[in-house]
Amino acid sequence: MKFCEKLKEARTKAGLKQEELAKALGVSLRTISNYESGERYPKKREVYYKLAELFHTEENYFLNEGEEFMLAAAKKYGAKGAKQERELVDEVSGLFSGGGLADEDLDEMMRGIQEAYWIAKEKNKKYTPKKYRKNQ
Repeated sequence: MKFCEKLKEARTKAGLKQEELAKALGVSLRTISNYESGERYPKKREVYYKLAELFHTEENYFLNEGEEFMLAAAKKYGAKGAKQERELVDEVSGLFSGGGLADEDLDEMMRGIQEAYWIAKEKNKKYTPKKYRKNQ
C-alpha cells in the first residue's frame, strides 16, 4: 500500500477531516491534499513521525522502501532530484511490470544500467583520497 493510500485510510478511520489533519501536522490543506493524491510526499522525516504518533502506529508504518529512497534523494539533491528519482522509478517499474519489452531489450537495458554504474564508480575514484584507495 502506498503512502497516499495509508494516509487517507488512517485519516478516515480516525474520523479526521483534511483540515484537521493539516492543523495537527502544521501544514497547509493543499499539502494534505497533495499527500493523499500521491502528487507529493513529506520532505522531512519528522512528518512521518508525527503521523505515526497521531494515528498510534509504528514510526515506519507510513514509509515503504521506495519512499525512504525518495527521502534520501530529496535530502541529497533537493526537491527537483526527488521528483526526477520518482519519475525514473515509475518509468523503469512500468517497463519491467508491463511486459512491454522483449527479453533482448531488457538485457540491453540492464547492460546500460550496469555500464552507467561502472562509469559513475570510475568518476568517483578521482574524488577518493589516495589513502582510502585500494591498491590498483
